[in-house]
Amino acid sequence: MAEPAAPPVAPDAPMPAAPVVAPVPVQGAVPAVPAPPAEAEHATETLYIQNLNEKIKIPIMKQTLRGLFKSYGEVLDVVAHSNLRMRGQAFVSFPSAEIAKKALKEVKGFPLYSKPMQISFARTRSDAVVKKLNPDVLEEHKKRRLEHKKATRYTNPIKSKFRAKRLAAGMDGAAAPSTKRPNVQMPDEYLPPNKILFLQNLPENVTKDQLMALFSQYPNLYEVRLIPTKKDIAFVEYMDEASATVAKDALHNYKLDGENKIKITFARK
Repeated sequence: MAEPAAPPVAPDAPMPAAPVVAPVPVQGAVPAVPAPPAEAEHATETLYIQNLNEKIKIPIMKQTLRGLFKSYGEVLDVVAHSNLRMRGQAFVSFPSAEIAKKALKEVKGFPLYSKPMQISFARTRSDAVVKKLNPDVLEEHKKRRLEHKKATRYTNPIKSKFRAKRLAAGMDGAAAPSTKRPNVQMPDEYLPPNKILFLQNLPENVTKDQLMALFSQYPNLYEVRLIPTKKDIAFVEYMDEASATVAKDALHNYKLDGENKIKITFARK
């Protein structure tokens, strides 16, 4: 099919300007090379978390991380250690890279215990992921991991740094005196399970019978205790932690008076 002809030029129309000619490159000049695009981080099933609050005990930190990430999918494992090399770090494993990717996107930078988490993808699969996805090769995977650990024992730059510090401390004499860590109060939202629930933001005119009627909807209720001097809080006790957890999850933020949401957390042990 023939291309359409260009429209005719009016007799009094100005002539089109001469085409712009590119400048002749100067001899010896180096052309600018565009920077390569940033390589996207390879997503894996395990997240590597740094900048965790080192003052929080390891069991509490692992339980907190599990509770924080379980809303994105099944948490296969949480690995954290108190040794010097792994302090302030943890690994959280999921069944798929898609779940891990979504969790990283939404939780990265979240201030856990007043410290923003630094999150990236782990470079290798964890034992828990291999056990879930490829159980037949789990033993071989563990064997390779231990061999790699032994091979890098003396070449790992981080370990070398710590060995140098220990050596320097030994040469200088006695180690520096340890400072006592201050006690850290854990936020109510991350307290471990308890059969006793702590209720806050209750209407001041609430009665024991009202709370009994509300919480007796869930099995194994044992006792409701009001605080005479503080009418907006109360304690509700169940026979076991599992029953208390069911009631807590069901009634947290419930509007008892139709206006104010009651806050329910596990009581401190």
